[in-house]
Amino acid sequence: MAVFAAFEHEWALGRSDTEEFVPAFDGPGYGQVRLEAIADYARELVGALREQGLEVQQFHPKYALGQVEVSVAAADPVAAADDAVLARHTVRAVSRRHGWRASFAPCLVPGGAGSGGHLHLSVHDGDGNLFADGPGPHGLRAAGESFLAGVLRELPALLAVGAGNPASFLRLEPSRWAGVWQVWGREAREAALRLVTGTTGTEQWAANVEVKCFDGTANPYLAVGAVLAAGLAGVREELRLPAEVTGDPAALGEHDRAAARIRRLPTSAAEAADALAASEVLAGAMGPELHDAMLTVRRAEAERCADADPAEIAAATRWRW
Repeated sequence: MAVFAAFEHEWALGRSDTEEFVPAFDGPGYGQVRLEAIADYARELVGALREQGLEVQQFHPKYALGQVEVSVAAADPVAAADDAVLARHTVRAVSRRHGWRASFAPCLVPGGAGSGGHLHLSVHDGDGNLFADGPGPHGLRAAGESFLAGVLRELPALLAVGAGNPASFLRLEPSRWAGVWQVWGREAREAALRLVTGTTGTEQWAANVEVKCFDGTANPYLAVGAVLAAGLAGVREELRLPAEVTGDPAALGEHDRAAARIRRLPTSAAEAADALAASEVLAGAMGPELHDAMLTVRRAEAERCADADPAEIAAATRWRW
């Protein structure tokens, strides 16, 4: 099998003369006004990334205050993590040259939309993309479905790897496209596992899955490795996906969600750490030393922030990433 992966990078640009977050620009989300306000910055950033060998596929403003996003082309798993590190350092350097401060923190202002670090990946064998041209749901081949089922099963534990800091849970709220539900669906933006099939005729190169619950607090190498371990376990066990979810699960009542087996992902760092502790798949993939180190760090972070309110957590972490 061959895997291709890439991270979407969301960050917020703030003024550099204050520890508070003051947006560097304004204007409506996805609007041309925002894009015009940062046109010179965008031109320099995209140019710098390209000069370093990264293929930029998209740059645009997002919903949150001062928020933008860049997406780069997929690469093999280690190269994708390398690209993520390079992209973040480049963003920070270019932002400083423009007199701004870049933050990849999941939450800058409690109560608002946060920044994610979504992981996209596709899996291929000698016959092509496992997520396309098969007999399963939306063209999934049997091994592709099993891979997704393995990731879906381990999502509570994966959250501790990809978004396990206490600040992450200020972002992980329903109805914010943060992926807080342990479900999957085609183009389901509230699902933690979103299947992207591409348009008709593009499926072989476009079909991929997006892990939406991850953010910029993650070590990209550990995040990619953990997701691969979960997916490969699903292939070995020939798991099958449950029914997909469409729409926003938050719009359903608790009884309807329970009947459909729609579960919320962990809602705290401590709960996510407990899920990681219970995951035999990730424990086996990481080995005892790394697994124990991850648990020790996550539980220490949870304990340190146990008595802090959201504003204190946001203030303590907004310029850490």
